[in-house]
Amino acid sequence: MAGSPYWADSYVQKCCTAEEAIGRIRPGQRIFIGSSCGEPQHLVKALAEAAGGFTDLEIVRLMSMETTSLSTIAERSRGQRLNIRSFYMGSAKSKGLIEKSRFITPLNLFSVPRLFKSRQLPIHVALIQVTPPDDFGWMSLGVSVDITLAAANSADLVIAQVNPQMPRVLGRSFIHVNDVHLVVQKEEPILTLPEIVESEAAGTIARFTARLIKDGATLHITPDAAPQAIVANLAEKNDLGIHTQFLTDEIMQLFARGVVTNRHKGLNNGKIVASGAIGSANLYEFINDNPAIEFHPSDYVNAPAVIAAHNNMASLCVAMAMDLTGQVAADAMAFNKFSGVTGMFDFVRGAFQSEGGRSIIGLPATARGGTQSRIVPMLENTVVVVPRSDVHYVVTEFGVVNLFGKSLQERAMAMISISHPDFRDELMAQAKKMKLIGSDRTLLGSLHGVYPIRLEETVVIDGETVTIQPATLVDERRIQEHFYALDKSDVLSRFFHEKTTFAYDDVGKASQVDYIKNLTILALIGDVGFGRVVGIGEYLLDPATNLARVAFSVSSSWKRKGLGKRLMEKLFEGARDNGIKGFTAYAVPENLGMVNLFKTLPVEVTTSIEDDMIMLQCLFDEPRN
Repeated sequence: MAGSPYWADSYVQKCCTAEEAIGRIRPGQRIFIGSSCGEPQHLVKALAEAAGGFTDLEIVRLMSMETTSLSTIAERSRGQRLNIRSFYMGSAKSKGLIEKSRFITPLNLFSVPRLFKSRQLPIHVALIQVTPPDDFGWMSLGVSVDITLAAANSADLVIAQVNPQMPRVLGRSFIHVNDVHLVVQKEEPILTLPEIVESEAAGTIARFTARLIKDGATLHITPDAAPQAIVANLAEKNDLGIHTQFLTDEIMQLFARGVVTNRHKGLNNGKIVASGAIGSANLYEFINDNPAIEFHPSDYVNAPAVIAAHNNMASLCVAMAMDLTGQVAADAMAFNKFSGVTGMFDFVRGAFQSEGGRSIIGLPATARGGTQSRIVPMLENTVVVVPRSDVHYVVTEFGVVNLFGKSLQERAMAMISISHPDFRDELMAQAKKMKLIGSDRTLLGSLHGVYPIRLEETVVIDGETVTIQPATLVDERRIQEHFYALDKSDVLSRFFHEKTTFAYDDVGKASQVDYIKNLTILALIGDVGFGRVVGIGEYLLDPATNLARVAFSVSSSWKRKGLGKRLMEKLFEGARDNGIKGFTAYAVPENLGMVNLFKTLPVEVTTSIEDDMIMLQCLFDEPRN
């Protein structure tokens, strides 16, 4: 076609009807269909209508919502008319996927273009959808570049549906008229994504997730990652960048609000980079000829090395289920059947390799109306999409854990800590049975109450970020290390006797808490999952009096910086919300710090001497005059 004198003349010569174009397909050929919302619906419909005249065609595509069900034709003809090859890395638990599981080819998305280009999987015919040509004969693949460009460049016969409603997107998204064999002109609406109804759990997960995102971070957000809630919780961030598989309406909103500037990405600065778009008609209008947006093929966008080249890369993905060792199963659902699962591992691995990067996996704790735990003892009869060795941050509506560098026992305790409270005892029992957790470990009966996210706070003290948060099951070792690092005088003030060892029995009640009766608040510095405890405040309820006894310890280098006061404020807030009547404490006479802490409360404080100890007490219903 390079010998064509002028592209406009050849364009006219290549125009034909869909029926004529599909008539060029021969038996036994392999047919690629443009992916995601870029599916050429008119051509696919014509192919389906002509299927009765074909034998042994193989349809190659990403997992699709199938506006025209070619899979049904394949089923009815027992593969004699059509066979399907869907690139998909997820599990196949739903009824619809189980029935089509034999059509699945597991492959990471960034590897698919190589399969086409090498002709290890030859593409005989590519059905694609493009914009009308510009003045130079270039047509944009619009909302679907991903693996479509590689398929078109590798195919023996390229049939292009030219649709004026397809947005013209910049980047490596173009194919020239001279590289297309047949043109079918058909205007029709581009496929859009239905609005996702987000659950309360999704909103809580988004709030936790947003706390892991730094100003200036570069984001990958899968379409199923509670996007609306994430947008709301990222609204106060600054200078975020986008390098993602799919551009969505929510990312458009972040850009419109000035949250996304792409200034500090480290690669493709100033540009939103993606390989496709799925969303509304408004989104497609936004990306049309927008110089701030570039679409590139999947072997670039999803390449772990490219992802890792970004500053503070944060990958936000969603799992269907996880086990106590950290293995991840994911599944195609109504809102991510456009291959969101298939690119998951690419971004998980690439984000972690980024300087300051974070791989974050969100997981609603339960399914089927809360009757089934999504955290299970061990994944069975399903596909592991992300191996345990590559899992780092995991977020449910009950908290955040970091599994990186953790032993199997630490992982199991971590996963149990963020599971739904109704399933924790059973998960603990199963973990012991599987020898993942020692028989001496307990949940003190049960871990009652929902993690009180309202008590979390991040403050900056002397230029260092300090996280104030309730303790969780995974904090045992850090609490031990804190006690071992205390000065002898501080140990005496905290435990009222000399102490040189702090075994599990001593710290277990602090790290395995009942958020109502035994609340422990930690002050931590450092990264989530690896932070160092520099302060502890805890209360233990006496049910007989409904008074809680409080105790504190602060590392020597963090004293006189207001840390104890902040810990006391959180304990007071938690106790008051839980209906506790008041606080008591014992202190050695030299411990004026405890006395001063009580005096910071907005209630009356009484003091008395008992066995050479100062006894402090306050009642919450007696405000200070």
